[in-house]
Amino acid sequence: MKNQVTAVVAACALALGAAMGPSAHAQAWPQKAVTIVVPFPAGGATDMLARALSAKMQANLGKSFVVDNRAGAGGTIGAAQVARAPADGYTLLVASLAPFAVAPHLIKSLPFDPRKDFDLLTVAVQAPNVLVVPAASPHKTLADVLSSEKAHPGRMTFASSGNGASDHLTAELMWQRTGTTGVHVPYKGGAPAISDLLGNQVDASFQNVNAVLSQINAGKLRALATTGDKRSPVLPDVPTLTEAGVKDLSVYSWQGVAAPKGLPPDVKQRIHAALIAAPGDADVKKKFAELGLEVVGNTPEQFAAFQLIEYARWKKVIETGKITAD
Repeated sequence: MKNQVTAVVAACALALGAAMGPSAHAQAWPQKAVTIVVPFPAGGATDMLARALSAKMQANLGKSFVVDNRAGAGGTIGAAQVARAPADGYTLLVASLAPFAVAPHLIKSLPFDPRKDFDLLTVAVQAPNVLVVPAASPHKTLADVLSSEKAHPGRMTFASSGNGASDHLTAELMWQRTGTTGVHVPYKGGAPAISDLLGNQVDASFQNVNAVLSQINAGKLRALATTGDKRSPVLPDVPTLTEAGVKDLSVYSWQGVAAPKGLPPDVKQRIHAALIAAPGDADVKKKFAELGLEVVGNTPEQFAAFQLIEYARWKKVIETGKITAD
């Protein structure tokens, strides 16, 4: 009888432990420092987002959140590092659309599959790109740009932060939709591209709004059109591409958060809740809004569906434009 009672107690304990496991696990995370990998250099939009998130999550959860910049190969070096990490909630990835939806179409033998190797958590923020030209440019409107490209195919130069970057692909998409051509001039990052644009070394660029807003407001660059489905709140007088006459061309640069595939469901839920709370903070939201960044904060399921749409979209643009990583 004693053995039977012991067996019953043990079975009940196991059942109770199984029932309590997820909630106990959720309460346990985080028990140590969390590393947020940013696969780009410090100072850019993705890095800024990661640091804002890490500061608020650290304050809210009482554990350290450390940003680790692992730049290189269009964001794929840092992304691969996260894909290989343990799926325990202590390594997160904050990245732009490049490693999530673009890199597989540009880089052969990519060491990860963004559709299979990550638990997608949320698209944190998004922002439209803006077509800008130097203040001294003769082009006053998007119509001027398109007329020039049609009159002189392959002459007008467009700077970008690199092959396959959002600013490059936006220009390629515009050329494909309008039947025009220009010259793509890739740089190693957005800063040198903007520098040469300010110096009149290149004719135009589709830059992230937050990257050039100060130069636009200072009159050093002229904004001709934004790429969102509505006007940007920080550039209310600048028409969208659709308003300016280019139909079906809405592009957003976005930053998402992911973890290695296989997070325990309760940990995944707790991380997602913390991620949603951080940019929802009034001070953070105000700072983002001033930069032209729109808080998204969608669900993992919505992120997964959105990723597939972006993956297919940019695959088509890259193949049509015969774009390579070199």
